[in-house]
Amino acid sequence: MSQLRPNLWFDGNAEEAARFYTGIFKDSKMGGVTRFTEVGREQHGQEPGSVMTVGFELNGTPFIGLNGGPLFKFTEAISFEIPCDDQAEVDYYWEKLSEGGDPDAQACGWLKDKFGVSWQVVPKGWEAMLNDPDPEKVARVTAAMFQMKKLDAAELQRAFDGK
Repeated sequence: MSQLRPNLWFDGNAEEAARFYTGIFKDSKMGGVTRFTEVGREQHGQEPGSVMTVGFELNGTPFIGLNGGPLFKFTEAISFEIPCDDQAEVDYYWEKLSEGGDPDAQACGWLKDKFGVSWQVVPKGWEAMLNDPDPEKVARVTAAMFQMKKLDAAELQRAFDGK
């Protein structure tokens, strides 16, 4: 069965990003690096020998980082969700991924890292609360979530329970 592999477009810092991410995610590793050559230079405009792509893996998911240049930027239209086992894990990923990122792009468990990539750092059970058949519980947990930057699992549970 084919596996999907996200390909992320960077402006010259794909290898730095891959090292940053693999330094955060415990089950991760660096992969192969390809380099630009003189061939196609009129199109890619990069120095021969500079990094073209870098492979890396985060929690078993393979990624490719491409140094495509300044033409395209990341937006919140695409994000990566990290379901966390507990609040300590939420806190860990939030602290590591938000370091050097945009503090104005933090809301409802979303953050933007220093490379412009968006992440959703969420506690496990969060989605079940939002999909509960009781609309009052859903309204309470949603209202609580909208007041948060980093999600607080205990506070979400209290709102869900009506406490």
